[in-house]
Amino acid sequence: MAEEAHALAIDQVVQKALDDANVSESDLSAVAVTIGPGLSLCLRVGVHKARKIAKVFGLPIVGVHHMEAHALVSRLVNKDLDYPFLALLISGGHNLLVLAQNLGEYVQLGTTIDDAIGEAYDKSARWLGLDIQKGGGPALEELALEGDPNSINFTVPMRQHKDCNFSYAGLKTPVRLAIESRNLCTDDIPISSATEEDRQLRANIAASFQRIAVLHLEDRCQRAVEWALKMRPSIKNFVVSGGVASNQYVRTRLNHIAEKNGLQLVSPPPSLCTDNGVMIAWTGIEHFVPGRFEDPPPADEPDDMQVT
Repeated sequence: MAEEAHALAIDQVVQKALDDANVSESDLSAVAVTIGPGLSLCLRVGVHKARKIAKVFGLPIVGVHHMEAHALVSRLVNKDLDYPFLALLISGGHNLLVLAQNLGEYVQLGTTIDDAIGEAYDKSARWLGLDIQKGGGPALEELALEGDPNSINFTVPMRQHKDCNFSYAGLKTPVRLAIESRNLCTDDIPISSATEEDRQLRANIAASFQRIAVLHLEDRCQRAVEWALKMRPSIKNFVVSGGVASNQYVRTRLNHIAEKNGLQLVSPPPSLCTDNGVMIAWTGIEHFVPGRFEDPPPADEPDDMQVT
């Protein structure tokens, strides 16, 4: 189903991008395309289209790693962002702490061992009966503004672990139990129909969840910052990107971590935090300029490329 939807949309999406930029394929210097990580069937649709364009117009092609694009798009909006830098990439599917030493040279310091923070936000938002048409994360962040973040004593995950990995699976269960123990009928009564008392209880749960979820981020980031500064004392910037980086509470708390350690927090605007084509194009440019690309595909070669 997802592959079919991608295939139906790809031609008009590419054409709209060209029209909006007032260019045609013959004006292009290269083609950049996401090769992973993600659903391979969907990725292949994009790869097939990219290679077809590259073949017809004789263009070099750059395969882009989705998470690298999240890290590098900050260099589009902040021209002073030089290597090395520390990057936290947070989304619905990923939590990554990476030391970016140079283009294509990354040291992974930490990752999620189960669920990512964005998945925990989304699941908690659904359980709270929020309107998630524009995303569970934004909906929960908005409701949390009405709540008391200290009203429920959730436990910060993995504080006894001396590494930089993340775990959010264990935080979701207490959220569900908090909802059930307060007899909140969130499955049947959406937040828009909740009583004032009911809404306040949900807001308290949302605020308490968010405080602990972000405290977990802070713990792991502080550890990563300390290690990174020992290894590369020249680091000046802490990049935070990915869909969850559009959350203002997350930005504010992580800015405290940056300032405490003498670093500058660098984060793209929210429109470039969530998945977008700009970050893929920019990362393609980053690799294309120093010659990190594939030559145009031969005319008789299948329109395929390895995806991950």
